[in-house]
Amino acid sequence: MSVRDYMIPEYIYQKKNIVRLILLTALFALVFINIYKPFSSSSWYQVSEFKFFLFSSLIILTGVLVVVISRIVMYFWGRRHGVTMAGYALWILLEIFFMSLFYTIYTLVLNPEREYLAVFKESAINTSLVLLLPYSVLHLYFSYQEKTRQLRLLEEGRAEAAMKQNVFSFYDEKNELRLSVKRSNLLYLESADNYVCIWYLNKGQLTKFMLRNSLKAIEESLADTNVLRCHRSYMVNFDQVKVLRREKDGIYLEMDVEKVPDIPISKTYSGKVTNWFMTYSS
Repeated sequence: MSVRDYMIPEYIYQKKNIVRLILLTALFALVFINIYKPFSSSSWYQVSEFKFFLFSSLIILTGVLVVVISRIVMYFWGRRHGVTMAGYALWILLEIFFMSLFYTIYTLVLNPEREYLAVFKESAINTSLVLLLPYSVLHLYFSYQEKTRQLRLLEEGRAEAAMKQNVFSFYDEKNELRLSVKRSNLLYLESADNYVCIWYLNKGQLTKFMLRNSLKAIEESLADTNVLRCHRSYMVNFDQVKVLRREKDGIYLEMDVEKVPDIPISKTYSGKVTNWFMTYSS
């Protein structure tokens, strides 16, 4: 992709940034013309410094209308179509051209004996300074603001991800959040017809929550966690499993929590669960 195909960042034509650009450009132009008196502005009015400031301010602000109109057009165009880097460079050149043309015409009206090309050249140089200096400063500021915003969002996203990693969230069959449990508090899940019983510790007490969903759906949502299916009717948080016990009638999981029964492991899941438990416990 060539440079001309790259789109400028959207923050350049956001409404608040356009307003900032127009205001700073107008302020800079006022200061610039009254300190350096470009465009042969010192010959515009043979008046006191204060009156010159008032009169020149009106002229400068009139010239800045070029920027106002240009940026309003850019705002609506950018929202619909976007603006390429090449297009934006051309856009700024046109702003410089039309503002230079305005100051050239105004200077020639007041000083008709001056040569057009010489006046336009001087106007183009000074207009470039009037526009490009505040544009450069503001674009650096906008870029800094955007990077700061993205960094903040990234940190918030990391914090949210970290919080999610420490919490199990359970959704019902309509995908509505019904329960969030800290990983260290979740014990096991038990299928009960169209519901799933979620057993967890709440202030040290064994607590049950009935969730309308299937154990299979929850198993899929808890993939890549330590909550594993060990039976057609059970899933267990292996962070809480202390003992894996083999009996004549099968294999059972024990938790060091009062009132929690031993959880059976069915033959379907025995190999996978046993291997996982031995690997995890080591």
